[in-house]
Amino acid sequence: MTLPIVSEKKKKKRSLVLTLSAAALLIGVGSFAHWFFTQGRPFSRSLPVGANIIPQDALFAVSLTTDTKQWQKLREFGTPETQKELDKNLVQLRDRWLTNNGYNFEKDIQPWVGDEVTIAVLPPPVVKPVLKPVATEANIPYEQSMVMVLPIKNPAIAKKMLAQSQTLKQGKSTELTYRGIAIKQTEGKAGEKLSATLINQQLLVITDNAKATEKTIDAYKNQTSVATLVGFAENFSKTSSYQPFAQFYINVPLAAKIAATAPNRRLPVQVLAQLQNNQGLAGTLNLESEGVRLKGISWLSPNSQRVLAVENKAGSMQNRLPSETLMMLSGSNLKRLWADYVSTSGGNPLAPIKPEELRRGVKSLTNLDLDQDLLSWMKGEFSVSVIPNTSRDGSPDNFRAGLVFMVKVSDGKAGVRQSAETALQNLDDVLKNQYQFKVESATVGGKPVVNWISPFGTLTATHGWLDDNVVFFGFGAPISDKIVPKPNNTLANTLRFQQTVPKELNPAKGQFFLDMERTVKSFPLNLESPGQQALLSAIQTIGITTAVNDNRSQEYDIFVELKKGK
Repeated sequence: MTLPIVSEKKKKKRSLVLTLSAAALLIGVGSFAHWFFTQGRPFSRSLPVGANIIPQDALFAVSLTTDTKQWQKLREFGTPETQKELDKNLVQLRDRWLTNNGYNFEKDIQPWVGDEVTIAVLPPPVVKPVLKPVATEANIPYEQSMVMVLPIKNPAIAKKMLAQSQTLKQGKSTELTYRGIAIKQTEGKAGEKLSATLINQQLLVITDNAKATEKTIDAYKNQTSVATLVGFAENFSKTSSYQPFAQFYINVPLAAKIAATAPNRRLPVQVLAQLQNNQGLAGTLNLESEGVRLKGISWLSPNSQRVLAVENKAGSMQNRLPSETLMMLSGSNLKRLWADYVSTSGGNPLAPIKPEELRRGVKSLTNLDLDQDLLSWMKGEFSVSVIPNTSRDGSPDNFRAGLVFMVKVSDGKAGVRQSAETALQNLDDVLKNQYQFKVESATVGGKPVVNWISPFGTLTATHGWLDDNVVFFGFGAPISDKIVPKPNNTLANTLRFQQTVPKELNPAKGQFFLDMERTVKSFPLNLESPGQQALLSAIQTIGITTAVNDNRSQEYDIFVELKKGK
């Protein structure tokens, strides 16, 4: 069911019959492609099909498998509700683009098409600014060009089957020649135009206008395709796999630039400047026996002054958490993470946390400097976790779960632990003197801890040391006894963690684990959309691992364990 996804422009109501019939004529004219055939260059199997002809300024490109078995496998995942929704969407696509036009994918397309097809979005043409303001922003024209690349596995079968397609009942067609290459353009009664050309007798290119077709020919002849972008082939190959379900590429700086001009969604200048440092984001999606795996990579522009810190230190916090942990997020260096966030979120009105507001809030509430008094000693591995309160007695004063923060404070420099202890003591004094909390020393598992008890008599938080260089904070439910001393049954030893969180990126910069099934049961969500609720119900666990390759690229490995329909 790949071929139906030809275009997302509903306004144009294109005719697939016109395009495929014109394509049959092009395949039969081999003389127009002979020059390309003799000068052709091989296509890398690790790159998406058509990477050698898609122009460098493409905003987005995605390759989808044409293997019906993989599409059937995708349908096996999820709940009956999500399967029904998927079937509904696939049927709509099939009817709109194939059945309604007299085509059957398995019969008319699959025998000649290659293993995958690629759809790319080209940026809108540069237009002169309008002198007079328009009535509403919604009327501003903002259209991209669509390019679809279909590899021809069997030219003879393709020619025969497409030649037998339905006779055109409307519209007209014309033949153009650009740089010695034939372009077949069809025009319907409503004025919509589709163009098709054959490149190297191997690739059928269908676009929504002739100019986009010419751009693909230029990209191939001039070697200015996405495949020739600095870092594209090198980084893309790191995520490649055998017969993937999908591959994708996003031109980050260009997409951000286009987004910055979109009405009502303008990006701040500071955010746009940061995004310009990034060159691309690419990835591969594979279907596995228990779920979906996505391997991705992002890389910086060769002109970027920004570099990445190769600091992969995560991977031990799951050994300190109990097996019943619902969620864990870990990272290598909290101080550096905060600095990176500040540099990319400054001036961004959409940022979830405003750095200056947080700094002022910490200063106002605790009289401590966020950067100097707290983050200065948080340079080691850290984690944020949610642990259920399995001993809850049902009292409304008790919390369903506890939020646990851990951070390794020692970085080999003398006095770091002392700085942490000073900050903790200052926090204790503020809670006691300014907010009338009861601050009590206690012992858990043979280790000293400090409890914060609210004026209403409820245990609010606990902090202490797990060993000489790891400090923890527990908020909400009293779960200190679950981490002190170190639990015998840890999260790292559970089967669901081991099967969900990817291990190939080792050492890791960060990790994420979420037991979606148990979390939804413990904390029911009242979502407005039934589709969102159904999607959450179809997910069992989510695991993510990230790692910095070098000062220019970072990899991501994501696995989503899905339920299987009955």
